[in-house]
Amino acid sequence: QLVESGGGMVHAGDSLQLSCTASGLAITNGNIRWARKAPGKGPEYVSSANTGGRFTTSRDSAKNTLYLSMNNLRPDDTALYYCTSQSLGVSGPGTQVPVSS
Repeated sequence: QLVESGGGMVHAGDSLQLSCTASGLAITNGNIRWARKAPGKGPEYVSSANTGGRFTTSRDSAKNTLYLSMNNLRPDDTALYYCTSQSLGVSGPGTQVPVSS
């Protein structure tokens, strides 16, 4: 099971860190990644590469947690953020991040 936390409304330019805590499986297994689903758009994986370096991921094996650090947030980053593993067939419920201009 994967459970996300840390979302909430922010303003453009703010930073935010999300957490994805795993239970019953190791956070290092199964290529668990961050993804997001914006209103009216399809889901997409989130990475440093497709956010211009504004978003980075990190892991804490001791806490069995995956983090998403988001900097310089923009209104078009508004989405439901969730962690997921296609190989394990598991996704968390997600956490909402609305970004106001």
